[in-house]
Formats: sequence, C-alpha cells, structure tokens
Amino acid sequence: MSQIIKNFPLLRYNTFQVEANTCFFIEFKDIAGIQAFLNSGDAGIFPRFVLGGGSNVLFTKDFEGIILHPALKGIEKAGENSETVRVRVGAGETWDDFVEYCVAHDWGGVENLSLIPGSIGACPVQNIGAYGAEVGDVIDTVEAIVLENNKKLLLKAKECRFAYRDSIFKKELHNRTIITHVTFRLDKLHRFNTSYPELEKELDNYPETTLRIIREAVIAIRSRKLPNPAVTGNAGSFFKNPVIEREQALRLRRFFPDMRGFDAPDGSVKLSAAWLIEHCGWKGRKTGRTGTHKQQPLIIVNHGGATGEEIFQCAKKIQKAVMNHFAIKLEMEVNVI
Repeated sequence: MSQIIKNFPLLRYNTFQVEANTCFFIEFKDIAGIQAFLNSGDAGIFPRFVLGGGSNVLFTKDFEGIILHPALKGIEKAGENSETVRVRVGAGETWDDFVEYCVAHDWGGVENLSLIPGSIGACPVQNIGAYGAEVGDVIDTVEAIVLENNKKLLLKAKECRFAYRDSIFKKELHNRTIITHVTFRLDKLHRFNTSYPELEKELDNYPETTLRIIREAVIAIRSRKLPNPAVTGNAGSFFKNPVIEREQALRLRRFFPDMRGFDAPDGSVKLSAAWLIEHCGWKGRKTGRTGTHKQQPLIIVNHGGATGEEIFQCAKKIQKAVMNHFAIKLEMEVNVI
C-alpha cells in the first residue's frame, strides 16, 4: 500500500502558493494502491480531500485530515474509426502536456484549452473551458473509485451532467470519488472551433488555421493577459460568469448600456464577471499582499506571502462590491478549503 506521510506541506500542491499543511498525505500511482488504502483501517478515521494539481483550490488553513493525491500516469489509444480516436489518460497526467500530445498526433478537440493548469483527473470536475470550448464536449467516459464502498465507477459523458464549470463531481459526487482515468473522443477530421472573438482576431496574425496554430494562438493570448501561476500565485478565474434572467439584464442595461453579456439559448443572459468587477474599481487593485491582476480582474493573485485567508477575504470584498453595485451575486469558481 502507498505510504501515508504525516504533517505534509502543501505549498507545491496549490497554485496560489500559500503555506498550508495537512495532517496526512498519500499519493496513489495505481488503482490497487487506492483500493488497498480504502480497505485499511486508516481510510475512514479522518476527513478526506482529493487533491490533484491544486490549480482550483484555496487553502485558508491547515487541513485537519488526509489528502488523497491521485498520480496515475499513462496515455493509451482505446479505439478509433475513420473519424475519431478514443484516448484513455491517467488522472495524474498534466492537462497541458496531454493537449500538446493530442496536437502532435493531429487529434482535434482540446487545442482551445491549451495552457490551462491542472491535472487530467481534475478536468471533468470543473468542466474546464476556454475560448468557446469545454472539456465535457470531448470526454467519452470517466473512471473513478467510490470512497464509501471502494467500488469502481464508470460514467459516460452524459451521466457526468456537464454544465458551465460544473459536473456531478461538484454535486452528488463531491469529494466522494477518486477519478483514476478519463477517456476522450477526439477528431481525426478537424472541425476547428474559432468563433470566439478574441481567438478569431488572434488567428488573423497567422497564414493558415491548423491545430498547432490554434494552440499557439491560445498560448499567445493567455501568456499576454494571464499571470503564470509558476511566477505569480493564482488559480485562474476566481469567479464564475453569473447567469441572470433576461428581464434583469434588460433592467441593468438601462443604467449600464455597455454591460457585457451573452444571450443563452434558454433565454437567460451570461454576464462577464470580469466586466462587473472592473466597473466596481477592482481591476489591478491591491489590498495587502493580494489583489486582482492588472490585466484580468477575474483573477485574484498572491503578490507574495499572502495567506489563504487573506485571499479569501479579498474575494469576499469583491463579491460585496459587485452585489452593492449591480445586485448580482458572484459565485466562487475556486474550491475554498
């Protein structure tokens, strides 16, 4: 069975770069190790939290329990036909390494999601998305181990209930499973997704459109406007874009005619959280050792030495400002512990 480590520092396991410890930490490199642990007497004694690359988590204090870290590796072809290929990937693989692998093999579907930090195992939980694409659109199945009964679980994409930055793993199965593998269905006959305005504009700088060029364009955009978590602690977008009723959006536009929003098929309107935050005076604003990024107010950054609690309090101040100004509640996208 995998070794349990006591009083384990989590600095390298959260992209906010905050100091926090966990009472116990255990890393799993195979399914047998997970099941052996769950069969042991240690499994049910302490609170448990499944932690991947830590790119969407904020520790506000030490974790008084056991961190379960899936580190299963491997990328293998699971089947193909003339149009698609199915690829099964271990939860411990790095997401952007997998995107590069797909582009190098000329498999389409994930190139718009280039340079997103995190692991394969975390991508279905959040249903990561960017530039008009979501990972739920290319996931075929998700494999997991249920913590309560140590049984294997196989969910088809439809059963994962993917929605905007949401899935069954954030609801009914929240912290109740360890995802071990994700199988993706990728295109061999390319259908480029380039309708997102910012990406479409960036592609004007290139002579043609290919998977490689889309990946390069996305990386160029993200590198210009988003902070590198290896340099400046952050977890990407801290808040979800709020979705409101069309009537409320119409009322708000009477006072804020330039308010950014996108009409959804169901009649609702998805607003730009970044626009709301910026118009509350929070773009590039610094408060103590934390604050928002100078180019993207949706991102809260650690300017150096900030505690998780300081970052959390900054987020609450932003929520309060948006509520007071627009009567809109911003929902945190980051998992606060």
